Formats: sequence, C-alpha cells, structure tokens
Amino acid sequence: MMITDACVFPYPNGLSSVRRMAQEAAALGFDSIVAADTPSCTAGDIPVFFGLMISAQSVKEVTTQVKRGNGPGVIVSVQARDNGFNRAVCGMRGVHILRDIHLADKYAFDHVTAKIAAESGTAIDLDLSPLISGRGHVRQKAIHRYLDILTLRYRYKFPLTISSGARSVLGMRSVREISGICSIIGMDEEDIEQALGGVAETTAPKEMPVRVIS
Repeated sequence: MMITDACVFPYPNGLSSVRRMAQEAAALGFDSIVAADTPSCTAGDIPVFFGLMISAQSVKEVTTQVKRGNGPGVIVSVQARDNGFNRAVCGMRGVHILRDIHLADKYAFDHVTAKIAAESGTAIDLDLSPLISGRGHVRQKAIHRYLDILTLRYRYKFPLTISSGARSVLGMRSVREISGICSIIGMDEEDIEQALGGVAETTAPKEMPVRVIS
C-alpha cells in the first residue's frame, strides 16, 4: 500500500518548496504526496503527483477542465459544492477526489451521492487542516461533517483519502499523528489504513464488468 498525503500546497500556493515538502513527507512516514498545481516529479526520493485542483462553479466547467488537464500522474480533485453538483462530479469520468466537503452544507453529500461515489470509485477527501489548526466552530463543523461522511461510507464503501492541506512543512504531520487525529472522528486502524492508501485506490484501473454470452 502506498501511503499518500492527498493534498499539500507547495510554493507559490504555500510557503515551502515542493522538494522540501517531499523530503519532510518522507521523514514523516509517507510514500508519496499530491502537490497542488505542481508538475509530477520525484523529490526527496518519493513520487510527487500533480494535483489538479478544480474549484469550478458549474459541472460544464469541471468537464472542460478535466478534459484539458487529465493525464498520466495527474490526480484530479474537485471542490465540493451543492448536492446536485456533487452527484454529477462523483459520477464523472476522470475525477478522482471530491474535496473540501467540510466547507459544503450538511445536505451536500447524501445517500444517493455516496452510492454514485462508490460505483464510480471517486474518493471523498478528509482534509485534516481544520482539525490541525482550526479552532472553535470551524473545527467542530469539520468533525460533524466527517462523522456524517463516515456513517455513509460504512454503508456504501466509497474510497476515502486523507490530506494535511499543509501550506508549509510546519503544517505537515506524521502518519502516527494523523492516525491519532483521525481517531477523534471515530476511524479505526483499518479505516485509517485504507484512507491513507486512498489515492492509489481511486486511481487504480477500474475493472470492467464481465458479460457472459451464451
């Protein structure tokens, strides 16, 4: 299993270089990172995947950006919005991750969206930055949203990813620390292990159904 931080923000979106963040990730126990808007490379002896972060307002705009930007080594993440938008995005070919679900309203991800995500293999990202650096209402809102996501995940089995959302090496956390943070929202060891390997799961080639012709 490849343990991956599903989103960090190197310079110029953040304060640390991609090489410095990759070196830190390796020291913290990660096998790879997804770096926002940063070309794929190998840095600090670990793979850095190009994270295409889409924050479009419409499904049509998402489709256009996915077609233009999708390719080998690219992890496509779309910012969550309302329920109808999320349903369409989760079922869209070429989209790997629905992220920022903690910023969407409580009805933005329901049973139907969960089923679509499971069938399409689209991962839902748990951004830990509000739990690491957030306070008060921000932190509590993220915890409640993630609890809702986990309840649906136990039923529908869609993939999860975990991201630190770090904008410098100071915001990054070790695999052990992340496991501890995830336990706050009720994730057990198996849940955490699967989510840390979620990037590899959601980007793996999908098995085609076998049709038997008699």
